[in-house]
Amino acid sequence: MDIVDFFSFFTVIFALAIIILAVLIATCNDRGYGWLIAITFALVALYNGVRIFYPTGLPRMNSFILLAACISMLYAIWLLYDDTRKASK
Repeated sequence: MDIVDFFSFFTVIFALAIIILAVLIATCNDRGYGWLIAITFALVALYNGVRIFYPTGLPRMNSFILLAACISMLYAIWLLYDDTRKASK
């Protein structure tokens, strides 16, 4: 295992911790953006998992996973912005 795989492994572990916190935000605080953040980081963990276990291939799948993660986070940020804008009024 080289240094890049080592960092990718820890990225997956940190992503799993973020997923747990995001699910807690979604369930305990009843915030929809928590689910989207959880989905985003699940996709990030999947992206890194594919990179670790298939280092020579699947670039199209990685591109799709990254695009889906970006779309999910963009929508989560939009919901977060909308939530804070409503709270400030």
